[in-house]
Amino acid sequence: MKSELPLITSDRLLLRIGIQEDIPQILKFFTENKDYLTPFYPLWAEGFFTAKYWQYQVEGNLLEFINDNSLKLFIYPKKSLTEIIGTINFSNFVRGAAHFCYVGYSLAETEQGKGYMTEALKAATDYVFTELNMHRIMANYMPHNQRSGNVLKRLGFVVEGYARDYLLINGEWQDHILTSLTNPQWTKPNS
Repeated sequence: MKSELPLITSDRLLLRIGIQEDIPQILKFFTENKDYLTPFYPLWAEGFFTAKYWQYQVEGNLLEFINDNSLKLFIYPKKSLTEIIGTINFSNFVRGAAHFCYVGYSLAETEQGKGYMTEALKAATDYVFTELNMHRIMANYMPHNQRSGNVLKRLGFVVEGYARDYLLINGEWQDHILTSLTNPQWTKPNS
């Protein structure tokens, strides 16, 4: 069990788990970027764009982190620590003989092309490898989303395969390119 919440920083960014006070900014991020993100997201959950939904989500995200199930982060520019510009979600933590998880991410339409996602994902994967001692992080992207593929390639993710009809995105089954990054400094847990 973790004793403190992560506060991950890079040159220009701060990444952290959302808290109740962040809900207005979370809603603002998703509402302003809904049209842009819809082609890359599963269908939006009922109530997704409401404060009530996010009150439960924020609490659930915290419990999932404490219980070593996930790490769901919001991205803030250091120059404006109340503005959310993106998300990075590490999910489906598997320990035992595996020590792996998946990562998904999104960035505001207005912040594209500035290197923010590469910077944020680098800092976040470093944290997951060093602090959470994951051995492998897997990321999958749709073949037509070359921008996402380029971010992963810059960070050293290796293409491992192609999965037909892999994920239900925006109501349609989508093919995905499967990639992973492994932790060369992984150490065997003491337990």
